[in-house]
Amino acid sequence: MTIDTPVRSSLKPYSIHPVQQYIIDAADKWPSKIAVIDGDRRFSFGELNAHSDRLSGALADMGIKKGDRVGLLAPNCAEFEIAFVGVLKAGAIVTTINSGYREREIAHQLNNSRASVLIVHDSLTEMADAARPLLDEPPEVIVIHPDGTDASSFWGRIAAVPPEAPKVAIDPMNDLAVLPYSSGTTGLSKGVMLTHHNLTSNVEQFLKRPGEFAEPRPDDVVMVHLPLFHIYGMNVLMNPCIAIGNAQVMMGRFDIDEFLGLLDQHSVTALYTVPPVLVGLAQYPGVKDHDLSALRFMVIGAAPLSTELQTRVQSVTGVPVLQAYGMTETSSYTNADFAESDRARPGSVGPAGADTEQKVVDLEEGVRELPPGEEGELLMRGPQVMQGYFDDPESTAETLTDDGWLRTGDIARMDPDGYLWIVDRKKELIKFSGFQVPPAELEGLLLEHDGVADCAVIGKPDERSGEIPKAFVVRAAGSSVDGEELMSFIAERVATFKQIREIEFIDAIPKNPSGKILRRVLVEQERAQA
Repeated sequence: MTIDTPVRSSLKPYSIHPVQQYIIDAADKWPSKIAVIDGDRRFSFGELNAHSDRLSGALADMGIKKGDRVGLLAPNCAEFEIAFVGVLKAGAIVTTINSGYREREIAHQLNNSRASVLIVHDSLTEMADAARPLLDEPPEVIVIHPDGTDASSFWGRIAAVPPEAPKVAIDPMNDLAVLPYSSGTTGLSKGVMLTHHNLTSNVEQFLKRPGEFAEPRPDDVVMVHLPLFHIYGMNVLMNPCIAIGNAQVMMGRFDIDEFLGLLDQHSVTALYTVPPVLVGLAQYPGVKDHDLSALRFMVIGAAPLSTELQTRVQSVTGVPVLQAYGMTETSSYTNADFAESDRARPGSVGPAGADTEQKVVDLEEGVRELPPGEEGELLMRGPQVMQGYFDDPESTAETLTDDGWLRTGDIARMDPDGYLWIVDRKKELIKFSGFQVPPAELEGLLLEHDGVADCAVIGKPDERSGEIPKAFVVRAAGSSVDGEELMSFIAERVATFKQIREIEFIDAIPKNPSGKILRRVLVEQERAQA
C-alpha cells in the first residue's frame, strides 16, 4: 500500500547558533534541573554551564585561541561534557579520541589534528603517556581527576579562574566545532570536519523526526552507555539531551548487569543503543529480574540489525525496537524507522529526516540514479553533511561531489515510499559493534610480523557484533607461527574493537593482475561456508 511521504519536508529556516548555546539556554531555563547522573554524582544544567565557562577561561589562559584543536580522551563522565562545551566556548575545536585507542592510534590523531592541548581522564593517562614519544609536538596536558583539585588538573584549573567565559565570536555556518576521526579503507583514520551548524541542524532534525511514540520528550531520562567520543553518543545523546532538557544517566564501561540495574533504578525512558546490546538483552536471563516498564522505545543504530533479532528483542522486553542510520560524516542521524506498528517496516532504517536528500546510484559509474527496489550506492545531501576531511583534499574529493552529495560507501535500496534498507557496503570497512575497522591497517600490522608472508582481512558475519575481523594468512617460509600468537601481536597494537578475532592459514591470497587483494572472493567463500 502506498502511503504519504512520512517525513517533514523541511525545517528551514534552521536556528543559526554555536553548539554551546544549548547549555547556555538550558542553564537559563532549568538551572537546578539534573542534567547528568554519574554514579553518586549529580550535575545540574546550571553547574555544567558554570564549570564549562571556567574551563574555557582556563584554556584561554593557556593560550588556546579560536580555531586551535584540543584533544579529549575520556570515558563517559560528567567531565567529558564539561570539557566538550568548555573547549567550544573558548572558540577551539574538539577532537574526540576513542578511549580504547592504543598509543599508536592516539599519536596519529594528535599529530594529524595538531592538537595544542590534551584533556585526558586519569584512567587513560598511561596510554596517553605511552603515545608521547610518538608525537611531533606533545600538547600540554590537563588530567581529569574526578576527586582531585591539583592546580594543574582539570578541577584545579576550573577553580583558579573567574566564572565568566571569554567572548569569542563564532560563525556557526563556517567555523568548525568538532573533529572526530572516522576510519578510512586505506589505513589510519581521517578527521571529519563538522561545523557548529552541521551539528545543530542535525540536532533539530533528530529532535523533530517524525513518529509520535518515539519522539523525544522533555521529561525523558536517557541512558548514555554509548561512547560520547563517537558521533552517535555526541550528537544523538549528549547534544540533544542538553537541548531538550533530558537527564543523562552515565555509564563509563558496559556491563550488562550494571546496565540493567541503571535502567531500572533511574526509570530510563529512552534507549539508543547498538546491536550487540540487543543480542545481550535477547539472550540474558537476568532481564526478567529488572523493571523496564518505563522504557518507551529502543533505537538501534551504528550497524544493521536483522529483522529476526529485532522481533525477538521486542518479544523479550515488550519494548518497541526501531532502526536508525547515520554516519560521522553526516553529524550522525539521517534516517529512522517508526515505533508505530502501522508505519514501521522491520529491517528498514526508515525514511530520511527533514531536508535530507537521498538517492541510490549505480555501482559502476556512481552517476545513474536507480529506481525504487534496485540496489546501488547510497548518496545523500543536507545541512548536516561534513565540510570534508581535515588536511586531506584527495579523500575529500573522493567522498564529496562538486554539487555536495556525500558518497556513503553503503549499498542500499529504497522502496517507493522512501524507506531505506542498508544491504551491504561498497567500502571494505568492517563494522564491529558499530565501530569501523579498516582492513588495510590490520594487514599492514600483520605484515610487520616475521612469520607472515602475505595476508588479507575481511569482516566475518557475527550475530552479536555484526561482523568480526578475520584474517587469512600465508605463513613465511619456515615459519610455524600460529593464530594465537598473531592475534596477540595485533592486540598489543590496536584498540580492542580492531583486534582480529579469527585467523585462517591459506596457501595464497587471491589478487587481481595489479596485485590488489580480491577481498570479495574471500567474503563469498566465507558466506558459502556459513
